[in-house]
Amino acid sequence: MTRRDSHATAAGVLLVVATLASLTATACFGSFLDGSNSLASIATHQGRMLTGALFELIAAFASAAIAISLYPVLRQHAPGMALGSVGFRLIEGTFYALAAVSVLVLVTLAGDAAAGGSADLMRDLHEAAGLAGILAFYTGATLYYLVFYRSRLIPRWLSTWGLAGTALGAVAGVLVLFQALSLLSATHTLLNVPIGVQELVLAGWLLVKGFTASAPPDTAVQPPFDQHTGPSPDGGAFAATASRGRTQ
Repeated sequence: MTRRDSHATAAGVLLVVATLASLTATACFGSFLDGSNSLASIATHQGRMLTGALFELIAAFASAAIAISLYPVLRQHAPGMALGSVGFRLIEGTFYALAAVSVLVLVTLAGDAAAGGSADLMRDLHEAAGLAGILAFYTGATLYYLVFYRSRLIPRWLSTWGLAGTALGAVAGVLVLFQALSLLSATHTLLNVPIGVQELVLAGWLLVKGFTASAPPDTAVQPPFDQHTGPSPDGGAFAATASRGRTQ
């Protein structure tokens, strides 16, 4: 396996892990993070809540690691955008981790019937951190899908699908931010289905096909080479000509 293939395999595995971990965490939390649920209900299901927090942490670490695994390949084509994608997905992972910590605190508070105010604060923190992480994800993912589109490291239909999916998801996130939608409501979930399915398809493509080997990295203009003077550090034909003149 070449180094390029190893990056594709790592990214594919991490995409699957991040998606499955996120879905598992959401399933574990269910409606327990809604304000309608009492602390006693959370205390009764502590194991389920802790399992959800664990998978949320796994999703946080895997999400950040996706961009890190892609960076060595993407930087050959667009260093700035590749670095930006890493930065935003690290921000995403940080907020997901903060959301998981809020659940751990909420479980601790569940044993105190008088901690209702603090529990509500932890619920709000979990939702706000999750939304911030989602918005950071769409920004970071858009950056590396743009690099994919330009470089043709993956088929353009797949990168175009990714760009369309992040656009729809970003719109959904902004609507949640301005309280036009509720987080994880039916409409919000529907708008996120395209990017969710696309990332699984991308994972499968990277695991089976890898990156397109024929995609050449963007390189800077190389300085002209002269058989007498060698490569010109200035890259200018005049410098090479002047050098030959001085030797005559």
